[in-house]
Amino acid sequence: MNKKGHVLNAVLLSIGLGYLLEPTGDLETFRTIVMIGVPVSLGALFPDVDTAFGKHRKTLHNLPILAAFVAFPYVFGNLEYVWIGVLTHYVLDVAGSKRGIALFYPVWKKEFGLPIGVAVSSKRADLMMAFVTVAELVLVALIVFEIPQWGFEMGRKTLGI
Repeated sequence: MNKKGHVLNAVLLSIGLGYLLEPTGDLETFRTIVMIGVPVSLGALFPDVDTAFGKHRKTLHNLPILAAFVAFPYVFGNLEYVWIGVLTHYVLDVAGSKRGIALFYPVWKKEFGLPIGVAVSSKRADLMMAFVTVAELVLVALIVFEIPQWGFEMGRKTLGI
């Protein structure tokens, strides 16, 4: 995926997350979108810094880097949502592009991707980005709304209530 696709994904994802987390559609929804959108957009751009040094789609496109971004807020107390941008960058490169990324670099240099990806320069790159963004939002909606309900029902059945 290209930089435009990563930024557009981050913006659309932030709007969707804002409405999923604060569905009222008022000032609080807008505040949530901005609160999530700025760090998610920064995180979505970060992995491509490796075009300036190292090996692109390897040096900053791997699970150890993602783990560092997930841990960062716990260690330093800020940048809570940047990891979402990094993760969605990886998802777009794995699902949306033909090449994939080296998830286990530097231990293993093999690049992983899904067979549904398109070339970065493809006319269908924007369509693929939109498809991946919708899939990400559906997954988040399931996590936010359905999984807790499913767990509650399973607990009730287990207890015989």
